[in-house]
Order: sequence, then structure tokens, then C-alpha cells
Amino acid sequence: MPDTKSFQLPQEFLIVGAAAQTGILREIKNNPRTLEELAATTQADQRALWTVVEALVALGYLAYDGQKIRLTAEADNIFFNPGHQEYIGFSFMHTYNLIKTWTQLPEVLQSGKPVSRRDIPGHTEHFITAMSHYARQSAPQIVDFCLKDLPPNPRVLDVGGGPLTMAVAFAGRGARVTVLDLPDVVDMMQPQLAASLPVKLVEGDFTQGLPPGPYDLVYLGNICHIYGAQENKKLFKDTANILAPAGQIVINDMLRGTGVGPALFGVNMLVNTDNGGAWTYEEYKTWLAAAGFSAAPWVEVGGRQLIKAAGPNPAG
Repeated sequence: MPDTKSFQLPQEFLIVGAAAQTGILREIKNNPRTLEELAATTQADQRALWTVVEALVALGYLAYDGQKIRLTAEADNIFFNPGHQEYIGFSFMHTYNLIKTWTQLPEVLQSGKPVSRRDIPGHTEHFITAMSHYARQSAPQIVDFCLKDLPPNPRVLDVGGGPLTMAVAFAGRGARVTVLDLPDVVDMMQPQLAASLPVKLVEGDFTQGLPPGPYDLVYLGNICHIYGAQENKKLFKDTANILAPAGQIVINDMLRGTGVGPALFGVNMLVNTDNGGAWTYEEYKTWLAAAGFSAAPWVEVGGRQLIKAAGPNPAG
């Protein structure tokens, strides 16, 4: 039902996002500064900076030590302490960037075209950070579900798995993992990948093709919503061609028709992609069947909606 309580300007969120994007938080992480020093290092207008700093002090993110401005302990834990239960890092900046595109929904309704993201600073980095953060809690449960009934040390292809959260979780269960993602993502994440892990990063675009197999599992985590029917049909057919006998595919995505969330997410895809959306289970089932897969009923694992399908190549 309608909920007018959500008709509120997210002032705190927008202020903190601006402080992150302009470098205020990082500048004073280990080096408290005066207002004048902070204005110089961030190239900010001093009056504007003072106004925002005063708000961040009132909100509990910053504090004064004499004339110096510093992070509070709470803010340091939130943004810079991965071991703390309140830590989110800068994963929230992906949502901050999305707000800019959502405000152009009226124009999208007229044109049917997504919003350009060329003018959004740090888009790829913020997206990767957010996806890694959001996947961390559910990853162990999802990996257990995916690897059930597969042979020991299975060969796994993680399509669009650049954030590496799932790849590391798969490797922790003994899988040998290939991660396919775009070149800029691979360049960003390769230095963060421990050399000891059985994980290989491969540059590529899954709409053009997939790395040669065979693989026991192809994992599609939150990528099918980026594209429409034709692209997903091709992806499933390409997947069928690289699966080992008795191989499986697992789709992790939001399913339209299962609640408000997927419908709202469909709007997010409208403003951010050419033809992406939130698709129904029946649509996925039909596309999978066309590629020779047999889809099981969707299940919820770790708060995520998953579809597992048996490949067209039975065990010999």
C-alpha cells in the first residue's frame, strides 16, 4: 500500500555522500585539519565547507579538537574499520550515485533511454565496493547451495564476479574459480586478489562470449537484470556450451512478481540500462529451457532469490 512516510529528503545521507565524494572524510582520517587547511586540500569554498562541517559535527561524524577537525570514533569505525560491526566503508556511495540518475526519471519516461553515467565520479569503484559489501553476508550460504551435489574441487565460472566476494567464498570451499569481468574491473581488482587462491581473473564481455570450459558450475550473480530477453537467451546458450556433463547454472537475481522490491528495482534498471529489468521466474524458466536447461523452482538462500538449473549435458 502507499507509504507517504518515505516522502522525505535524505538530508544526512546526501551530506555524508558529498563529504565522501569531495574527499573530506579521507583527508582527516589520519590528519585532523583546521577549516582553512581542509578547504585548501579539498579545494572547497570555505563558507560552504564550514556549513557542511557544522552539520557533520551535529550529526556525530566529525568533532573539533580546538581548531582542528577530526573524525569521531563512530565515523572511523563506519568508514575505515573493516573489523567493526558497524563498518560499511564507502559502499553507500553507489546508492548516492544512483540518486542522481533517479532524479531524471521524468526525462527517462519521455525518452525511454537510460541516464548517462559519464559525469558520475568514481562510478565503477563505488559499484564494485557496494557489490562486495552487500554480498559478504550471504556468500557462505549461497556457495553451499551452489556447490551441493557437485564433484570435489569443482570448476566454477563466476560471470561478472569482479567484486571477488563470491569467488573467494567459492575458493574457500575448494573450487577452482574463473572470474569474467570487464577490463577496467579486472585491472582494479587484480592487485587485491591473493596469489595463493585458486582464482583467475579473465577480461571479457559476457554478451560477446564466455571463456572456454568445461565448468561444473556457471554462477550468474546479479547480472541478468542488466540486459533483456535476447541477451539473456544468448548468455544461457553460451553457458550450455561450456558446461561439463552434469554441470549446473545458478542465477542470483531479483524476481519480478515476488514483492515490492523487484518492481522498484525494475525502475532502477530503467534509468540505468538500455533494456535491463527485473524478470519473472517464468521468464527465466522459459529462457533456460530454450537453451536446454531444466530449472528447479526458485528458492531463497541468505535473503537472495536463486534459480538452479541442470545443464543439457547429462553425466555420461
